[in-house]
Amino acid sequence: METNVGLDEFYARQLCTYFIVRGTQYELISNEMDGNMEVLVLKEIGRNLSGEDERNFREQGIHIEFRSPNERENYRLLLRIPCETHIEVIRYLLKNVVDIPEIGQMLVTSTEIDEDRGVYVIYVTDLKVS
Repeated sequence: METNVGLDEFYARQLCTYFIVRGTQYELISNEMDGNMEVLVLKEIGRNLSGEDERNFREQGIHIEFRSPNERENYRLLLRIPCETHIEVIRYLLKNVVDIPEIGQMLVTSTEIDEDRGVYVIYVTDLKVS
């Protein structure tokens, strides 16, 4: 993975459950410290399946996509938003429930950094009220 990123971007990546790099999906197993070094322990899952309406955001700023976690819906795109900073991304990645503009509150099921497309993806489902 890239090493020439700022600390805020690195922390945002550490908050993601999944990573897409060169067409392969990885799952985060552990975040570790080794002295001054940050270590991400990843497990390879296999080829990444493309979702609906995927776009490349490389060199186009910081973006988040909100998608359905349902493979049968081809990971349906709900909304894309631009972000000014990685701190703004971190705010979303830290939450179990996010308030998506124009949609409302939804439950986060997992988070991902798609290095290939240069975008953060947050998978959400309806918030069940009991």
